[in-house]
Amino acid sequence: MREHPVENLLRRTAEVHTAEELRRKLERAAAEGRPLRVKFGADPSAPDMHLGHVVALNKLREFQELGHEVIFIIGDFTGMIGDPSGRTQVRPPLTRGEVERNARTYREQVFRFLLPEKTRIRFNSEWCDPLSFADVIRLAGRVTVAQMLARDDFARRYAEGQPITLVEFLYPLIQAYDSVVIEADVEIGGTDQLFNMLLGRELQRQMGGEPQVVVTLPLLEGIDGVQKMSKSLGNYIAVNEPPEEIFGKCMSVNDQLMWRYLDLVLCRPENELGGLRRAVDAGEVNPRDVKLDMAEAIVARIHGRDRARKARENFLRVFSRRQPPERVPEVEVKVPAEKSVAVLDLIMCAGLAPSRSEARRLVGQGAVRIDGRRVGDVGEEIVLPAQGVLLKVGKRRFARLIPA
Repeated sequence: MREHPVENLLRRTAEVHTAEELRRKLERAAAEGRPLRVKFGADPSAPDMHLGHVVALNKLREFQELGHEVIFIIGDFTGMIGDPSGRTQVRPPLTRGEVERNARTYREQVFRFLLPEKTRIRFNSEWCDPLSFADVIRLAGRVTVAQMLARDDFARRYAEGQPITLVEFLYPLIQAYDSVVIEADVEIGGTDQLFNMLLGRELQRQMGGEPQVVVTLPLLEGIDGVQKMSKSLGNYIAVNEPPEEIFGKCMSVNDQLMWRYLDLVLCRPENELGGLRRAVDAGEVNPRDVKLDMAEAIVARIHGRDRARKARENFLRVFSRRQPPERVPEVEVKVPAEKSVAVLDLIMCAGLAPSRSEARRLVGQGAVRIDGRRVGDVGEEIVLPAQGVLLKVGKRRFARLIPA
C-alpha cells in the first residue's frame, strides 16, 4: 500500500473517530502490504443512487487509489426494517420484493465511480437471514435502551410522545453487526450515521475484534436547498436520470448551494474554489456561468463529456433562446384530427404529470403551454390539428401530440 499523509484523506470530512487510529492503520497496511477494508452501506429504498451518495463514493475512491479495498454493502435486509437515522418519525419499511427490485441497478451505478477491481459488493442478507431468534436476542443483549435513547432522533421522538418500535432499535444493531462480519477497518457514512457507525465500533470491540475507524462526511443538501438530499424527500438528483434532467436540476440549485456541489460532488481544489468565489463576489464572473460549468461537469462524471456537452446545448436552447429541445418525444393521442380534447387529458396522455390533480395544479400555476401559448383554464379544450401540437409542462418537459 502506498503511504499517504492522513490529512489528505481527512479533507471534506466532518468527524473522524479517531484520526490517530486511522494513521496507525494506514501505516500498518503499508508495512504489511495488506489493503484496509473500507466499509460503506446503502439501503436500496429507491432504485436510484443520487449525488448525496457520490460524496461518499468520492471518499471511497480516494481510499481505493491508495490501494485499499471497498466493501460496498447493499442493505437488502436492513432496507426491510427502515432506517430511522436523522428522522423524527418512522420510515415505512420495504418488502423484500421492493428491496430486490431497487437493488438491481446499484451495481452498475456504483461502478461509475469506484474501481471494480478494488470493490466487493455484499448484501447483508447473506449473514442476517441465517440469524436465529436466539442469535438476535444475544446481539440485542449487548446494547441498552439508554444507549439507544441517547440518539438525538430517538430522544426527540420519545420526548414528543411519538412511537418508537423495537424494530427501529434493531436497525443500528444490525448495521453494527455488518461491521463485525466483514471485519471492517474503516466505515464511511454521513453525519446522520454517526451513532450507528460508533455502535459498530463498540460491537467489534465487545466481540473480540479491532474497532473500526469511523469517518463521517457532510450531508449534501437537495435541490430544495434546505433538507439533505434524500430519495424519500424527493429532492434528489439521481445518478440514473437522463443527462438533460440532471443538468436542469443542477441549474435549479441556488447560488450558495452551488459552492457545496462544486466542493463535495466535484471535489474542486480549495484554491480554485476560493479564486472563483472572489471573482464572482467582485462581479468579474457571472454565477450563472459557474453553475453552467458545474452542471456540465456533473453530467460528464456520470454520462461522459459528449452527452454533457449536448445537455448544456439543450439547456441553453430551451431556457436562453426559448426554443424546444432538438428531440421532442412524439405521443399519439387517440382522437380524430380536428376534434377537441381536454388539456388535462393531453397532459396525462403525454405522461407529463403523475396525476390529474397535479396536471390541474400545473395549469393553475401557468406552467402549461401549447404551441407557446399559456393555458389559463383547467377546463379548456383544444382542437388537435393533423400536424399535432407542441405541449410544454413546467420548465423541462415537452411532448409533440399527434392525433391517432
